[in-house]
Amino acid sequence: MIGNGVVVDPAVCLEEMEGLKARGYLPDAERVVISENAHVIFPYHKRIDQLREELRGKGKIGTTGRGIGPAYEDKAGRLGIRMGELVEPDLLKRRLEQILPEKNLLLEKVMGGKGFTFREIFEPYARYGQELKGRVKNVSLLLDEAMRQKSKILFEGAQGTSLDIDHGTYPYVTSSNTVAAGACTGSGIGPRAIDEVIGVCKAYTTRVGSGPFPSELTDEIGKRLQDEGAEFGATTGRPRRCGWLDFVLLRHAVRTNGLTGIVVTKLDILSGLEPLRVCVAYRWKGRRLTEMPASVQILEECEPIYDALEGWREPLSGIRDRSRLPAA
Repeated sequence: MIGNGVVVDPAVCLEEMEGLKARGYLPDAERVVISENAHVIFPYHKRIDQLREELRGKGKIGTTGRGIGPAYEDKAGRLGIRMGELVEPDLLKRRLEQILPEKNLLLEKVMGGKGFTFREIFEPYARYGQELKGRVKNVSLLLDEAMRQKSKILFEGAQGTSLDIDHGTYPYVTSSNTVAAGACTGSGIGPRAIDEVIGVCKAYTTRVGSGPFPSELTDEIGKRLQDEGAEFGATTGRPRRCGWLDFVLLRHAVRTNGLTGIVVTKLDILSGLEPLRVCVAYRWKGRRLTEMPASVQILEECEPIYDALEGWREPLSGIRDRSRLPAA
């Protein structure tokens, strides 16, 4: 189920579903359900996203250029078109006729780009809507029914805590809430329904795009983490910036997500690195900071304070029993 908190590119959604079916992972496509309240990404969102990044020059945020931010802007500005409207051609036509002239003005007169004709958007998107129509449903209601039947439900968020629009390194963030509470608002369930919150972090820290990164390694160790960890962005293929594990960031994530547990991944990538280092605090203008500052300007001026740990040389990739891990 794709919740209402997600912005959906219907062309990409259909393409991904076909790709899954071709590899045998989606034998029953009817199992895919999309919230009728999820907002739709249109071509003008992508063009605005890309032009805006070009206009920023050196001050780029590092967006994927997929139109996500502008789609969320329209959602907040009450200019968005939702999946429930996409699947109804008359509604889609009416909404596009209202919205497209404003978007073309922005693209052409303010951003110096090219606008869109009504037909080049309406025709393909009306077709996508008809292809997806049977899967667009009330996800909140379906989840409520599943909970009443005592089903086990796993919610998955996107991106890390530092990219949260409220709790991240603003403005170098995404356009939505990525912390665990977003599972409730983004799907239509109440907070009392959540039993456990599992955080996932690597044994080192990574970041795609711009933004402050106190424990970043720009030396051969950082390059090694990037190469051996295959650290390239899932959407754009951009190299991820890599650094030592940052406990200040992790402490912030534990608190803002209300974590009940943490899964640590990619420990095997650290094999052979000695000594290992972990960032336990920041130094800023002579002060020791153990909590992440809200100001991105302060964070950019912070220096990491490290503890050194004993490393190990044994490869870990074949180990399935915790007792077989090296003591270090």
